[in-house]
Amino acid sequence: MKIQRIAILLTVINLVLLAFNLAQTYQATAEGVAPVLRGRALEIVDEQGKIRAQILVTAPTTMPDGTKYAESTLLRLIDPNGHPGVKINTSVDGSGMGLFGDAKRGEWSGIQMLAEGDKGTLVRVKNKDGREKLLKTE
Repeated sequence: MKIQRIAILLTVINLVLLAFNLAQTYQATAEGVAPVLRGRALEIVDEQGKIRAQILVTAPTTMPDGTKYAESTLLRLIDPNGHPGVKINTSVDGSGMGLFGDAKRGEWSGIQMLAEGDKGTLVRVKNKDGREKLLKTE
């Protein structure tokens, strides 16, 4: 009988402690602002979970035709259909920026600017009907 009373007393004490812990509310507050946000990539998604913006580091790549691209940092802004509208890229070989007007078609329209060290610079403006203006230095 004595053990039963101790068990009931311990149960009541546990229930009181549980109620006390549940009744306490804590407001989440930041203890200051972190000076740096670090990570391998940053992706911003819309309400449907589609990626709408990315900042990432790309690995060195060799294309099927043998063209080699160095590791680079890429900022990409993406439209609701998943097509990139803005790309800004930089690597040890140079940097580039593209503003794309019609990303759905196989032939792009927009503005492309490249600064590629030894290869020179390039500005290409192309509209939907395929007409293109090119300014190139070497």
